[in-house]
Amino acid sequence: MRHDALNRASQVFLIILLISTAGIALILAQALGLGWSDAGGLRSPGIVAAWDRDVALISGHAGYDSGAVCEDATGAVTLTEAEVNAQIAALTAERLRRVGASVVMLDEYDERLQGLRAAVLLSLHADSCIDASGFKAAVHRYSIIPETNQRLLNCINTAYPAATGLPPHPNTVTHNMTEYHAFRRIAPTTPAAILEMGFLGGDRALLTEQPARVAKGVSDAILCFLESEKEKSNER
Repeated sequence: MRHDALNRASQVFLIILLISTAGIALILAQALGLGWSDAGGLRSPGIVAAWDRDVALISGHAGYDSGAVCEDATGAVTLTEAEVNAQIAALTAERLRRVGASVVMLDEYDERLQGLRAAVLLSLHADSCIDASGFKAAVHRYSIIPETNQRLLNCINTAYPAATGLPPHPNTVTHNMTEYHAFRRIAPTTPAAILEMGFLGGDRALLTEQPARVAKGVSDAILCFLESEKEKSNER
C-alpha cells in the first residue's frame, strides 16, 4: 500500500508540475506577444518564423518632408503624415522585435535602401486629410518576384483589416505606389510593399488615438508573410 501511495503522490506531483509549466509557458508567450490575443483583444497570428529574420520598415516621409498636412479652419497645422507614420512604425518595430525579428527603421530616402536585402520591407504611409476611410497597399509593378510579392500583398489585405477594421480602398492605388522609389533601390529579390494605413481625415481617430491597434495590423501582416514563406521553404 505504501508503494501505491507513493505512486499516486508521484502522479499528482507530475500533474501539478505539468500544469505549472504550461502556465509559465503561457505567461511567457503572452509577454512576448505570442499569445492568442493581446491587450486589445485582437487575435494575433501566433508563433511564427520571425526569429532572427531581417525586417525593414520605412517610416514614410521621415528625414525628407512632412507628407500630407492637415489644417484647421484658420490654417493652423493640426496633424502631419510623418508624425503618424513615425509613431506607428516605432510601435510596429517594437512588436516585431518582441518575437525575435531583427528590425531596421529607415527614413524615406535612407542611403541604406540601396541594394538592401531583407526578408521583407514595408513602407508605412497615411493618406490625405479628406473625409474618407480605408487602406490600400501596392507592390512593384515590375517586380522579378511577383508571386512572392503577391503573397505579401495578400497577407496585408487579410491581416491589416482584421486588426484595424478598416475597409480596402483599392481604387485609389496610384502610379507613385506601384512604382514607389524604394522598390527600385532595394535588392530586386527583397519582398516589398507600400501601405497607406488609412486617411488622416476619416481615419484620424484610429491612426492617432489607437496607434497600437494599427501597429498590430501592420505587424500581423508581416508575420503572416514570414509564416507563408517558411511554409513555402518547407515544401521545397
